[in-house]
Amino acid sequence: MTLETAKASGLEAMGCSLFEVRPVEWSAPPRDDFDALLVGSSNVFRHGGFELEKLEGLPVYAVGEATAEGAREKGFMVTLTGKGGLQNLLDDVAGRDLAFLRLAGEKMVSLTPPDGISIETCVVYRTTPLEMSPSVSKLLREEGGVVLLHSGEAARRLHEECERLGIDRKTITIAALGPRIADIAGKGWESVHTAGQPVDAELLALAKALCQG
Repeated sequence: MTLETAKASGLEAMGCSLFEVRPVEWSAPPRDDFDALLVGSSNVFRHGGFELEKLEGLPVYAVGEATAEGAREKGFMVTLTGKGGLQNLLDDVAGRDLAFLRLAGEKMVSLTPPDGISIETCVVYRTTPLEMSPSVSKLLREEGGVVLLHSGEAARRLHEECERLGIDRKTITIAALGPRIADIAGKGWESVHTAGQPVDAELLALAKALCQG
């Protein structure tokens, strides 16, 4: 979808999967034990399977708009959509008594819940690393470019693959969907930029501006 939209807007774009997402076996705990779901990725709703049905009716606190949209598509009500990561979202509800069930991937960020907030975690998917495609690695090595990052996992994998393949990161400009992703990407790139809002349209607008610049 992102590639199609990019090309339609006049950008010359290539795609490359840096990891594969796979569901894991899990069992939903009793729904009545929790006040809400805490979710940091739309992969939860793509790969959570039938166990998600046992949690229907619990409101969702989503890390960003893409995750919120994934929740709505599965019939969940979204109470709060965060900006800047799950920790910021938790800080926004500090002072309330809430029992969260966190649905997450095997690799997840550590959280410090404010007083009155409890979190139980279920892992519902895992990511498997993939190698960068030869066509993309050749382009980045020879010409550099603007790379769009939609997740922290993609940021980590890009860094690892650039190191493995000897790609000079100083020739690559990062366009990240959110501040946490930009932070995970780290330093050493030509520059790192963050979309004004954590939605695909904003990220593509940023990429277009960077390419034109």
